[in-house]
Amino acid sequence: MVVESLSGRIPAEQRREQILDAAIEQFGLSGYAGTTTDQVARAAGISQPYVVRMFGSKERLYVAAVERARDAVLDAFRAVLAAPAAEPDGHLMARLGAAYIDLVQDRGILRMLMQGFLGGADPVVGPVARAGFLEIYRMLRDEAGLAAADAVDFLAHGMLYNTLLTLALPEAADDTGRELLECAFGAKLDLVLRAVGPGSGSSGRA
Repeated sequence: MVVESLSGRIPAEQRREQILDAAIEQFGLSGYAGTTTDQVARAAGISQPYVVRMFGSKERLYVAAVERARDAVLDAFRAVLAAPAAEPDGHLMARLGAAYIDLVQDRGILRMLMQGFLGGADPVVGPVARAGFLEIYRMLRDEAGLAAADAVDFLAHGMLYNTLLTLALPEAADDTGRELLECAFGAKLDLVLRAVGPGSGSSGRA
């Protein structure tokens, strides 16, 4: 990939978003240990020193990617709450679940969340990941109005979706795997299969 010249044509905030998009994609696939800032820079079409200057370190970039993934989930859920329901009771949990699955189209958001949760024992990443998970839970309980048990059930299904994607099961499912995918994703399965596409799995270390 040819790295663009930093001539000031693109504002710094836009550059930051560009780098975070690439970081979520790369870290989501290969994890922290399996991803370099050079890989992120190349995916973003930006020089590696610029990435380091903007974020300070690979660790800070990783934390920013985890926070960005959390924000994407919260934004998607709040958009559901702001939209009028098609039916009187709204089937809120189903609409929230559909919005969560739709995030698979956003180049690694759900995989990035999973990578963050796997870093729970890390002294820097862990507190950020835990705070983000609890923030999503509070949002479901307080803003969406779900009972605590319903919020827990919802989060459990979300973790199943993350696990299936992290396993790259949509790309390599046999008949049993296909049955599991159909039960988990339902009518959204075709969207998931289109979004992950062939070869979207990674052999990189998590």
